[in-house]
Amino acid sequence: MQARTPLFTPVLIVGCIIVLVSFAVRSSFGVFQIPIAQEFGWLRSEFSLAIAIQNLAWGIGQPIFGAISEKLGDKKAIVLGAVVYATGLVLSSFAVTPEAHQVYEILVGFGIAGTGFGVILAVVGRASSDENRSMSLAIATAAGSGGQIFGPPLAQWMLSFLSWQETFLVFAALILAMVALLPLMRAPAASKVEVQESMGATLLRAFRDPSYTFIFVGFFSCGYQLGFVTAHFPAMITEMCGPIAPGSMLAGLGVTSTSALGAVAISLIGLANIGGTLLAGWAGKHYQKKYLLAGVYTGRTIAAAAFIMMPITPMSVVVFSLVMGSLWLATVPLTSGLVAHLYGLRFMATLYGIVFFSHQLGSFLGVWLGGRMYDAHGDYTMVWWIGVGVGAFSAVVHLPIRERREAVAA
Repeated sequence: MQARTPLFTPVLIVGCIIVLVSFAVRSSFGVFQIPIAQEFGWLRSEFSLAIAIQNLAWGIGQPIFGAISEKLGDKKAIVLGAVVYATGLVLSSFAVTPEAHQVYEILVGFGIAGTGFGVILAVVGRASSDENRSMSLAIATAAGSGGQIFGPPLAQWMLSFLSWQETFLVFAALILAMVALLPLMRAPAASKVEVQESMGATLLRAFRDPSYTFIFVGFFSCGYQLGFVTAHFPAMITEMCGPIAPGSMLAGLGVTSTSALGAVAISLIGLANIGGTLLAGWAGKHYQKKYLLAGVYTGRTIAAAAFIMMPITPMSVVVFSLVMGSLWLATVPLTSGLVAHLYGLRFMATLYGIVFFSHQLGSFLGVWLGGRMYDAHGDYTMVWWIGVGVGAFSAVVHLPIRERREAVAA
């Protein structure tokens, strides 16, 4: 009787730590939105554009780092990503103009690409058995939510006794520290059949497949919604939410201001997302992923529409954060697992990286439009409704996907 492959391997554990640290820093940028704008007297759209450029650079860098990991090795790609990430944070700490922040965020975005889902999920996917792959991808994705839980409150706490510049430097040190764990990450090589097919042949096969196009287009709204909420939701809550009652449960937990509630909301999204992502990983093993993805996007659409149509109160913020959080990154193990299922593991990092570019293009527009429309209209209502619309579109576009893997030609 063949022994069962363990779920928690050194590759999965180290991958989770790297993603956790990377996303802890990345998810905290919305907390810096108001402090940086107030210090320099900038418009909201100027620092928003820097975050938007970061998201776009992340998307552009994802297939590049995927190709680097597949040609030169996973560890070299991750080390390069960590160095670029830390360099971008250090340079950003010295930036005093919007243009400087916008340029340096390109480095941060490329650094996230080298230490984020694209490279890590491909390594985890190769190191997992067929039986454990869906859940392993979900656990690695949930680790990103772990970073989201403590990243924004950690940034908010450090800003109470450090400047935002010093906080950026601390984050840079954390990014570099995780490189020490890489010797523990040893993923197996691709199978003989997968090695026989070249990267060009695999990419051509995917590009000719309408299902790959549907996956690419459908991932756009995920990025739009996540990018907007991460960058603007804390500021949106600070300015649009009703006051926190002195005797309320939130006040009893020490959340006495709407600015603190903004950071807590991002953490609640990350907390709820751990359960939602693990559930998505389990469901992806038992049900067709395209229907699960359609369901996730439908749930997001309903939650976002209901939130903006009702008065924004501390309680509605908490409820929305928990509901949205349960659907937050549930798309990632399903989407990455679908790519691996259809086109194999050999070039998963590159193929998922290309799909992820659509996600980050959505993130760019969500962050940039959020700042631009806020400056034009004084609130976030219009850009929020655009997010509702693209979410509904993604729910529909996943349905025609043919969820079966075609045999690789010899």
